[in-house]
Amino acid sequence: MPSSQLFSIRFKHRFAAVSSAVIHRLMMGFSIVMLLASANASALTSDEIIGLAIGDNEPRIAVLNTVMAKGDMSAIPFLQQLQDDAVKTKGKSVYIVTDEATIDALTGKPVDLPEDADDVVNNNQMGSELDAAIATLNLLSTDPKVRLDAAKSLLGTEANDARLAIIKQVEAKETESKIHDALAEVRSSIELTSPDKATRLAAAEALSKATNANIKQMLSTRLAPDGETDPEVKTAIQDALKSIDSHLALFDRLGQLFTGISLGSILLLAALGLAVTYGLMGVINMAHGEMMMIGAYVTYAVQNIFIQHFPGGFQWYLLAAIPAAFIITALVGIVLEKTVIRFLYGRPLETLLATWGVSLILIQAVRTIFGAQNVSVENPAWMSGGIEFASNLVLPYNRILIIAFAIGVLLLVWLMISKTRLGLFIRAVTQNRGMASCIGVNTSKIDALAFGLGSGIAGLAGVALSQIGNVGPALGQSYIVDSFIVVVLGGVGQLAGAVYAAMGLGILSKVLEGFAGAVLAKIFILVMVVIFIQKRPQGLFAFKGRQID
Repeated sequence: MPSSQLFSIRFKHRFAAVSSAVIHRLMMGFSIVMLLASANASALTSDEIIGLAIGDNEPRIAVLNTVMAKGDMSAIPFLQQLQDDAVKTKGKSVYIVTDEATIDALTGKPVDLPEDADDVVNNNQMGSELDAAIATLNLLSTDPKVRLDAAKSLLGTEANDARLAIIKQVEAKETESKIHDALAEVRSSIELTSPDKATRLAAAEALSKATNANIKQMLSTRLAPDGETDPEVKTAIQDALKSIDSHLALFDRLGQLFTGISLGSILLLAALGLAVTYGLMGVINMAHGEMMMIGAYVTYAVQNIFIQHFPGGFQWYLLAAIPAAFIITALVGIVLEKTVIRFLYGRPLETLLATWGVSLILIQAVRTIFGAQNVSVENPAWMSGGIEFASNLVLPYNRILIIAFAIGVLLLVWLMISKTRLGLFIRAVTQNRGMASCIGVNTSKIDALAFGLGSGIAGLAGVALSQIGNVGPALGQSYIVDSFIVVVLGGVGQLAGAVYAAMGLGILSKVLEGFAGAVLAKIFILVMVVIFIQKRPQGLFAFKGRQID
């Protein structure tokens, strides 16, 4: 290696090492400055700092209530350090200890920590009081999210005059309805222990509109022998509990309905491709589940490409994965049709066995390329979180988007089948292959394109499945049976039937799981499907598919 190049490499390594050291020192300096700033900016007096750190619980809680009553958020950092066990004492001295430095809490100056300094011990009661005090002071934040989180964390806390005064003060000024309602529930839950009977009655009536399971738990506690003693207030609390139970049961049912629709959408996505290959073409494709698996792995590959080459656009990798998964699985489907399926038309048993063998080959190929373990596909940030209607009803964004995605795919398939030239040819070949061939339709080309279309739709299902679960070689095996059930139950070749069957199976599964568990629910559904097929072999909607000749 030339000496100039060797010098350049050494210089780069030396420069990187020096830069790293400088950055580390700057970060340490910044941390110390921030620590000093937080210590100096605290509104706590020396007596309050000592009173919070030294002594028994009751005197410390009394000082804590005094600090909280002042309503100064600058006290939060020291309270948080107390909660995080970052405070030590030696006699009347109080120290804040972090990885970067030790600060004298009374003077705000860096000092050496005495070797025999004692830890400040916070038992459960003190820990709860510190949490409540921090949350109460956070109600004064200008950030709505901080205020909402603080209000939620105060639900079910015990009565406290200083806390109640701040809550009332913030509630009176709060303009965000969601935060205002949460604060009203917190205030009512505290007022439920008021010595005034009328206040307790009003609080019980206000809480009857709640939809939070924590409030139900708190009201149940008030009915204990050592809780409420007044019969009239007890009755009001019991009425509030019945009302809350009614609300929670309603949201439970809505949650089951949403989960059922979500499951139905996934089943619909999984079955749509099969509705084309099996419903229209009459091909029993046992490799359909593996097409979904390929779509999921394409999503994983696109995700990794974005991580390595386009990290700035990672949040939008899914938009690139959708067409990629469709095109690649469609091409795999076309190759499968041209190399295997084409020679087996009219022989359904051989088709079944051949496609089953293909599915095993595809599974082993994926294991060889990506490994036998499941791989992780991350949701974009805009698919994380959910819409919260109640404590027991949160609709995740990824499930909502999958429902919308299934509707979009269904509309596109319907438009393609019913409004395009390709769809017209597919329907013509399906209904009368001989006549279609006689009028010039290239039936072998239509076969390949139709099979590629069904496989591409399965790839789209794989994209959706990658956003709600693990991606692994066995992904498709979990959905192949349900996909055939949906197609057969809905009526072979009927998109509308597939929609009804998928939604019916999804909702029925989730409702039955609530009563009998997942295994019994699956058995019940299979028995019901068998009975239904016995009574109506053509499914929900009768349609004459391709007659294999």
